[in-house]
Amino acid sequence: MTPDRYVVRAGPPLSGTVQVSGMTKNAGLKQMAAALLAPGETILNNLTPVDDLAVMIELLEAIGVEITSNGESSLCLRVPDQLTPKAPYELVSRMRASINVLGPLLARTGQAQVALPGGDDIGSRKLNLHFYGLEALGVDLRVEHGLIEASCRELRGARVVLEYPSVGATETIMTTAVLAKGESVIENAAREPEICDLIKFLNLLGAKISGAGSSTLVIEGVETLAPTEHTIIGDRIEAGTLMMAVAAAGGDVTIGGISLSDLEMVGRKLSELGVEVTETEEGIRTRRSDRLTACDVQTLPFPGFATDFMPLIVAVLATANGTAIVTENIFEHRFAFVDELQRMGADVRAEGRHAVVRGVPQLSGAPVRALDVRAGAALVLAGLTATGETTVLDPHHAERGYADLAGQLRNLGADVERLG
Repeated sequence: MTPDRYVVRAGPPLSGTVQVSGMTKNAGLKQMAAALLAPGETILNNLTPVDDLAVMIELLEAIGVEITSNGESSLCLRVPDQLTPKAPYELVSRMRASINVLGPLLARTGQAQVALPGGDDIGSRKLNLHFYGLEALGVDLRVEHGLIEASCRELRGARVVLEYPSVGATETIMTTAVLAKGESVIENAAREPEICDLIKFLNLLGAKISGAGSSTLVIEGVETLAPTEHTIIGDRIEAGTLMMAVAAAGGDVTIGGISLSDLEMVGRKLSELGVEVTETEEGIRTRRSDRLTACDVQTLPFPGFATDFMPLIVAVLATANGTAIVTENIFEHRFAFVDELQRMGADVRAEGRHAVVRGVPQLSGAPVRALDVRAGAALVLAGLTATGETTVLDPHHAERGYADLAGQLRNLGADVERLG
């Protein structure tokens, strides 16, 4: 049988205008889980149908939510008065975002049984900060046989100081504290745009959260929340991927539906490489005509250079002039994709949290395998710069976060197909 795959060939420089999709993976899924906090009918708009969306729908339906399509990119979530506070292993193991039901279930029912989450194998993503915050709020926790068993008699406000600005822990603590008695404060909270959008959604439900975009969040607990309608923000990871596609293949592309303020560090690094990045009335304009010049990159929490962009920038640096050092400070296993780039002729050597990338004039097409969401996209981008044909196997990894990566690139003039 012919396997599912992307087939990529080098072509002319990219050109045109593209509208970024809604951020389903890193924002929409979290807000779907947060909808559990408010009995009734909540509508979420601008949801792109990536593979992880189907998993979250299955999970919420198992908890008792009735979900129907409310248009091409909109869902209606009917949350019952009584929830089933269990998230089964067969669903949670397929997607990291499943952990986001833990806080809402505790806040609504006082108990939760959630399997330890799965997702991409990119390194350790421990839950100790989640547990630390929940215990401060009055939750009793234990982990047995691969299950998180959590319960509480009464949630009470608390001050939680995170040793690291974890996105997941910030989300879990917030979605628990909104129904706690009294005031909660999260110090060293995550500042990502997705966190700000979740706060906006929770406040629309009736929560009282202040400090969005800062490292200190103040949450005044309320007794109940009510359903609402909300439109998810544009996907900054998708936008950054398209910006890097221009950096790899050359061209002139405008990306609408996103602000450069959400991608400031990506824009800065691409500018260092020799790419022209400007914000216009239509969106973010990205232009590249000459060969790139290598620069060093390190990943950091927002507003730093996001770890999701690291595989993509390595693919871009593979054909830049000079040598770059890329440091991954978030996940220790994220360089596994380097072996696949080497099959294409890239001169990349990774050890521990560092990779040395020595640019070559051109890559060579080869069969490679996507290992996770962003690594799959990175290999597609590498194929845009390679002679011959590049086949990227296991495209389903990329499709967990991109609804139609091949189609978007093809609309900009790239020679990319999704087959199988």
